[in-house]
Amino acid sequence: MAKAVAVTVGVLEGARQSAAADYDVQLMLAFQKGDEQAFEELLERNHSRLIGLVYRFVTDAADAEDLAQEVFLRIYRARLSYKPTAKFSTWMFRIAANVSLNALRARANRGDDVSMEQLGHSHDGPQSIPDPGARSPDHNIQRTELQKKVQEAVHELPDKQKVAVILNKYEGMSYADIAQTLGCSTMAVKSLLARARENLKNRLLLYLRTGRQRQRIRS
Repeated sequence: MAKAVAVTVGVLEGARQSAAADYDVQLMLAFQKGDEQAFEELLERNHSRLIGLVYRFVTDAADAEDLAQEVFLRIYRARLSYKPTAKFSTWMFRIAANVSLNALRARANRGDDVSMEQLGHSHDGPQSIPDPGARSPDHNIQRTELQKKVQEAVHELPDKQKVAVILNKYEGMSYADIAQTLGCSTMAVKSLLARARENLKNRLLLYLRTGRQRQRIRS
């Protein structure tokens, strides 16, 4: 028990030290004291990355823009209660994940579907057109379809698994930072990612088996 407590205290202290060295945290603290220019710099530094993250959840460019603005509005309103207990990006991503998941729930309640066209695009725009000489058209079509299926499978994961996968795979966040974002332990993050990988593997295996069956029927 004493060892576990010491590890937890060490992790928290490390998070505080990391936050203290975070320039975005310093900007947020300056904004908390009334420096509006600091908030403008925060927005400029994080705007593109935030839109990219939100897009990973909602797969719609216009919605991602709107929701990113909502995230910054929440940050603006929370300035007086803000405490630098973690990196600014960790705190921002927690807000972004909550806003994005709420938007997805609202979309599901309305019965809105995510189109294949939306799932086939990244936050930088449509997938680049492949070089015809590099791969056969059939190979490129199969690769694009597989990418879409991976994105669909991530989209269908349970909320916490989805957040963990997006933060780990697309944002390259450490288990410790993801744990702070989700408000859980690093062991819980490892468990979430393990279950998510298993779910993704099962979904993709089903897709590949179905694809092979269709191919045999055609031939």
